[in-house]
Amino acid sequence: MSAMKDLLDLPARTAKPRQEGLTHVLDRGLSVADIDGLMEIAGDYIDIVKLGWGTAVATGNLEAKLARYKEHGVTVMFGGTLTELAIAQNRLDRLVAQLKDLGLDHIELSDGTLNIEFDRKLELISRLAEEFTVLSEVGSKDDTRIMAPYRWVEQMQAELEAGAWKVIAEGREAGTAGIFRPTGEVREGLIGEIVHEIDSRRIMFDAPIKHQQVWFIQRFGPDVNLGNIAPADVLSLETLRLGLRSDTMPELLLRDIPTAT
Repeated sequence: MSAMKDLLDLPARTAKPRQEGLTHVLDRGLSVADIDGLMEIAGDYIDIVKLGWGTAVATGNLEAKLARYKEHGVTVMFGGTLTELAIAQNRLDRLVAQLKDLGLDHIELSDGTLNIEFDRKLELISRLAEEFTVLSEVGSKDDTRIMAPYRWVEQMQAELEAGAWKVIAEGREAGTAGIFRPTGEVREGLIGEIVHEIDSRRIMFDAPIKHQQVWFIQRFGPDVNLGNIAPADVLSLETLRLGLRSDTMPELLLRDIPTAT
């Protein structure tokens, strides 16, 4: 935070290394120079960076990128789609070995594209949790596949019990599936039923679009876990968490002060 951090009375925020209030950033193909610029501006607010889908295989700067993130104290993981492909081609052991060689200790396990039997998914979570911090994703990337709220709850509970550190509530990088309607609108009833049974601090909510971020902060406060955040939006998100934008200012900073209507 800048030298002006003491100017205002702001909401308390957890500090790194955080267990809640996480900002999970989606790297679609940043250069090392991009990473340096991002960290200069907003490094204190970034907890986890995911190299989206299978970009870790295709990028020309993987080792340099991982080294730079490590220098900045940021956790890196590969996209769940890559894990799904490794499972589909019976190469999960090879992926695990490469993650270890690269010094990565977080892994995402999803089934948003590949149809993995649920019992097998739980077995994989349990196995991987012995060696990695596991983030397991619940929900489909297909916006035509609608899952009943009780199934979201059942699956999240089971995956946490199997050893997942956090469960990711799928929303895609576009914010148009899973916990969102195709329009990007939050499925508020679904979220309400999920958090009635599961501590929201155990959930990473995908929220790539500003109005979705605003909704979650208004609903759960500044220390909600938010994922699939674009690098260019990290600073903007932190200002939303702190009430430094009009979208969240009334709830976080001006509750007892009359505001314009």
